[in-house]
Amino acid sequence: MIVVGFNATHDGAAILVRDGVVVAAVEEERFSRRKHHNGFPRDALAWVVESQGLTWSDVDAAAFYWNPYRGLARFGAHVVRSLPRSLRYMGVQPGIFGDFVRMPRTLRETFGFRGRFRYVDHHVGHAASAFFPSAFERAAVMTVDGTGEWTTTFLGVGEGDVIRSWREIGYPHSLGKLYEAVTQYLGFRVNSGEGKVMGLAPYGTPRFRAEFERIIRPHGEASFRLDRRYFGFHYGHPIKYSPRLVALLGPAREPESAIDDRHRDVAATLQAITEEHLLRLAAALHRETGADALCLAGGVALNCVANGRLLRESPFERLFVQPAAHDSGAGLGAALIVARDGGDDVRRPMVDARLGAAYSDEACRAALEAASCGPVATPPDLVGHVAERLAAGKIVGWFQGRAEFGPRALGARSILADPRRADMKDTLNARVKHREGFRPFAPAVTREAAAEWFVGCDAPSPFMLRAFAVAPARRASVPGITHVDGSARVQTVDASTSPRFHALLRAFEERSGVPMLINTSFNRRGEPIVETPAQAIDVFEQSAMDVLVLGPFVVEKPGAA
Repeated sequence: MIVVGFNATHDGAAILVRDGVVVAAVEEERFSRRKHHNGFPRDALAWVVESQGLTWSDVDAAAFYWNPYRGLARFGAHVVRSLPRSLRYMGVQPGIFGDFVRMPRTLRETFGFRGRFRYVDHHVGHAASAFFPSAFERAAVMTVDGTGEWTTTFLGVGEGDVIRSWREIGYPHSLGKLYEAVTQYLGFRVNSGEGKVMGLAPYGTPRFRAEFERIIRPHGEASFRLDRRYFGFHYGHPIKYSPRLVALLGPAREPESAIDDRHRDVAATLQAITEEHLLRLAAALHRETGADALCLAGGVALNCVANGRLLRESPFERLFVQPAAHDSGAGLGAALIVARDGGDDVRRPMVDARLGAAYSDEACRAALEAASCGPVATPPDLVGHVAERLAAGKIVGWFQGRAEFGPRALGARSILADPRRADMKDTLNARVKHREGFRPFAPAVTREAAAEWFVGCDAPSPFMLRAFAVAPARRASVPGITHVDGSARVQTVDASTSPRFHALLRAFEERSGVPMLINTSFNRRGEPIVETPAQAIDVFEQSAMDVLVLGPFVVEKPGAA
């Protein structure tokens, strides 16, 4: 079968599955240039089909990541019970429902699609996106996000190509919504700033535990309850927290204002409480399933610090999180569900996230000529040349092969730098990324050296979705990637899946003794990761990067050599 899966709210994306294999996947933001693109992913849908040499007449089925009919009665009852405070929902939710109900017609009218259309329950899609691409024959499955239809948390088990639900937690009791609300309270954007809060948390201490225990509390062995009085999201209010939360924690931070110790401590408490509830859920799921492996998905599964703690402290011995664990990946799971039901084998481990567009050497050359970049070099030993520049402290834009699917740059659309330099974090934040100075940078490390440098990193971590402690004896050697709490969000790089990137890490190791590089996304603050060679050139020219590597071509700013 040829199946297209997609989502059409924030982080819109499209995925194509052919004969059970995920062959193309891209987020709409890469085309629209609107970060966390919200809406119908027209260009992404067009690209995944065209990139495979297909037309929409070849597509057997389309799978949508949300079932607008599931939970409708519950949601309607919730709105009625909450009147008049829920009047805002009355103006927004019917439009979303109508868009989703019309989605089959939208596909037909936009692309001439004539195949079968299927709605897949949101958390079922998340669960499939977590379990089917894992290498586990049997595993516990946990999906955690803001909400999907009515469900906010799914606990179940996967075996073979079947996933069974054990327990589900319903709206408005949601770890994702809790994290969103406090993210907004701390002055960051919802569905964008949660990672900033995670990065800020180690700078504080969790001294607001008593307050947060009033906000969220355990409910039985495998659930929790939010005290709704502290929130506004469940009334459809754009301010997701209520005045009661402000009275409890103090004034909310204004966006872009100074960050003080109270803000840091609120972030630290939120992160600690979130981790502890996830550990409770994981322990209950382990008791129920007896599985030794856990698969995670949903927006909360992008919290690499929590993932690292689950791996260290939960009863599970193995963990898998696919690279687009947020809503973009729910469309992937929906497509795999439909492909499975059509008879395809969908149990293929995902070891590489490079599922987006690639650009030929000629396309790179043409972009450089159009931008009048020069001089342009084609060194015979590309990785050796670039490793020399990195070892000399230069900051490199690295654009190679197919783009990554998901929010992390993994060596295809990356900015690279020397992790040995203590000032590199501040330089990158201030002069290249133009973002908050507290935010850390992640390392890309050769797979074979990872366990020597990071405590417990003895299994592949190719998608940068787990945090590990930097080995204490190694921390002084790599201050550029060591966060304030001694941790790092690790990407392991394998020669078999990323040969050129792995070769660059080895070449840098030969010159420095360190088998890793700082790896951050190739973009400017507030923009998506670059998609095209022209965009890469633009970001390079408008930032303090020293060297641009575009396929086989190298451009160096004056003084970079």
